[in-house]
Amino acid sequence: MEGRCPGKRIPPKANANDDPKGIQFSAILEIKISDDRGTISALEDKKLKVEGSDWAVLLLVASSSFDGPFINPSDSKKDPTSESMSALQSIRNLSYSDLYTRHLDDYQKLFHRVSIQLSRSPKDIVTDTCSEENIDTVPSAERVKSFQTDEDPSLVELLFQFGRYLLISSSRPGTQVANLQGIWNEDLSPTWDSAPHVNINLEMNYWQSLPCNLSECQEPLFDFLTYLSINGSKTAQVNYLASGWVIHHKTDIWAKSSADRGKVVWALWPMGGAWLCTHLWEHYNYTMDRDFLEKRAYPLLEGCASFLLDWLIEGHDGYLETNPSTSPEHEFIAPDGKLACVSYSSTMDMAIIREVFSAIISAAEVLEKNEDALVEKVLKSLPRLRPTKIAEDGSIMEWAQDFKDPEVHHRHLSHLFGLFPGHTITIEKNPDLCKAAEKTLQKRGEEGPGWSITWKTALWARLHDQEHAYRMVKRLFNLVDPEHEKHFEGGLYSNLFAAHPPFQIDANFGFTAAVAEMLVQSTLNDLYLLPALPWDKWSSGCVKGLKARGGETVSICWKDGDLHEVGIYSNYSNNDHDSFKTLHYRGTSVKVNLSAGKIYTFNRQLKCTNLHQSIV
Repeated sequence: MEGRCPGKRIPPKANANDDPKGIQFSAILEIKISDDRGTISALEDKKLKVEGSDWAVLLLVASSSFDGPFINPSDSKKDPTSESMSALQSIRNLSYSDLYTRHLDDYQKLFHRVSIQLSRSPKDIVTDTCSEENIDTVPSAERVKSFQTDEDPSLVELLFQFGRYLLISSSRPGTQVANLQGIWNEDLSPTWDSAPHVNINLEMNYWQSLPCNLSECQEPLFDFLTYLSINGSKTAQVNYLASGWVIHHKTDIWAKSSADRGKVVWALWPMGGAWLCTHLWEHYNYTMDRDFLEKRAYPLLEGCASFLLDWLIEGHDGYLETNPSTSPEHEFIAPDGKLACVSYSSTMDMAIIREVFSAIISAAEVLEKNEDALVEKVLKSLPRLRPTKIAEDGSIMEWAQDFKDPEVHHRHLSHLFGLFPGHTITIEKNPDLCKAAEKTLQKRGEEGPGWSITWKTALWARLHDQEHAYRMVKRLFNLVDPEHEKHFEGGLYSNLFAAHPPFQIDANFGFTAAVAEMLVQSTLNDLYLLPALPWDKWSSGCVKGLKARGGETVSICWKDGDLHEVGIYSNYSNNDHDSFKTLHYRGTSVKVNLSAGKIYTFNRQLKCTNLHQSIV
């Protein structure tokens, strides 16, 4: 099969053949049969018929002429048919068992890094409709449907690992980023173009990559960020007369950085690049890879901070402000009683900028760049950012003024960015803001699209609220009928893909990240064990292979509602010195000294019971 995409973006349902000047593509199917006696024939040029053969192996290869975001399709030198033939030639002499073995090795070296087992409390076992004897024969749809009554923990395990499977399968070094539907879009004109949206969705796609031990799967995101920064520097210069680089709420395979068409309420949001940049510092925090920080992350952080410094203006009461400013896709009631969406210094703007400024200051300390002029500007600007405020009703204000909210159950939770995925609101340092965050979550309610449900799960987990975190876990197990779906009523389809509706993969990824957040939380100095575990639902269990900030690998087992054993291993070569970490569990805190290359075992009292050198 050979073809070519349209040369320009086409409206939905338009004729795609009127402008065939875009990307070329090619696919080749080859069929192998068991012996010479078998025959292959074509039926009406649409089907292949195999007769007289014991087995058949179908090999499918595909390629396109896409050669990066800066090469016009008409200028591409790539020949997709030639590339497909070359790929086919490299595998056509391999047996089915050889191909399968190669696939398993490639996949399982990533997947088997993390294992999870969850067991319900004894009182719930009698209601188990999916026991070990029959669990493999129960359709997924029935299991999802029955979760509201049986709360089968093995289904939580399955959905957790399904999220890891999907990321492994859609985002690897050399691929594109996982978009709104990963790589599983089936439509020529998909909803929202199946494009990467960066006011929550693309970021959520990669939340799990670090804590769930899949850091390599972030590589496409960092490649994409480099492309975005190139286009984004033009957008910053032309649209904002600013230095550095910027992107908005929606991008595409061509690394679009300018504001999208449509309404201001979603299009005018120049914080997309800044949010994505927080992933750079997080990658360093988890891997302690100084080379990555210096060569890949820091230049991008510099450009992002440069734009933010230029974008900030002198505002009220001596604060630095953003103006104009929106809170993604949400409106407020203006003083004149009309709906509006543009104000100044939305809480999310300030929280993201605070996170980026904190990141570049910390990165500069690691790289000994503290005296750089840019860093000094950031140091002076950080304390002048407008702080997060509490509204009259006790919730966190979404805008600089306490506007009335016309839609209190809105799907976005932008003003809680500082709590999660950010780190500027913490239980220890900001108890008043955490209390306000609880009020905010209660106001927003539990319903929403799949990604909103999983974001709420992570937020409740960060508040160490096991009850509400589990309520949101349970909320996602809502079977959605694709023939009768309702917009913004999330859940799962029968194949376990998450529903916005329609299908959006971010909630699958977000669910995995949120469950990990319930089990382990960390900073460079602290490790919180089972901070939001629903003890009455998962009274016993074991998780192995999760990662913590600082480079440690963490394994935890618990039995009958209490911690049993913790294993901690630091294996990064860049972390070749001893590090101090404070372990936290149910009010007990113990400071421990961890040496690289050693495995530590701690008991329920957080006392070290075993120490031995790892064998690499």
